[in-house]
Amino acid sequence: MHDLVCPWCYLGVRRLIRTLRRRPDILFELTWRPFLLNPDMPRLGMSRPDYVVRKFGGEDRARRLYATITEVGRLEGVRFRFDRIRRTPSSVDAHRLVRYATRYGQGDEMVEALFAAHFTDGYDIGDHDVLAAIATAYGMDAVAVRRFLASEQEAEAVHADNLRAHRLGINGVPCFVLEGNHAIAGAQEPEVIERLLDIATVDAVRL
Repeated sequence: MHDLVCPWCYLGVRRLIRTLRRRPDILFELTWRPFLLNPDMPRLGMSRPDYVVRKFGGEDRARRLYATITEVGRLEGVRFRFDRIRRTPSSVDAHRLVRYATRYGQGDEMVEALFAAHFTDGYDIGDHDVLAAIATAYGMDAVAVRRFLASEQEAEAVHADNLRAHRLGINGVPCFVLEGNHAIAGAQEPEVIERLLDIATVDAVRL
């Protein structure tokens, strides 16, 4: 489970995919489950300064945290540019777009594109124009995407998945669930992820 406005999710997903790519012996399919870190965020989002005060209590604490995340990201090949973010969005529509892209086999690519758009380019991924432009760049029909975004399709499913996560006791992300039986939380190191993959693979063979 992940949230597209969570920097640790970006790092965790990058580490997971890097680990999977170096293990061609493991066949896998990713299912992107949404988790809303800011469930009460207005659908139009809020200004970044207001969000920083609300979330961290002030700019100084946020700056220290972002500096740490930026350094970890640099080592992972993720270029965080928090200074470019002017608005913190609601992630509901971005999660809806991931579900839409998954219908066409492009869910994985969409997740990466949305993370990069927000954290590297500083785009407001709650803005329908931004979301439509990202989808179009991946060959999706612009008119169809805009029609989808203008509707409330998949919104209920996003909220249902978020509620399900809380009912399962998940209160933070990233959280990776393997084979429905094994879970690991946090942006873990690739070695930790790989050990869990091996355990899940052995258990799957036993079943």
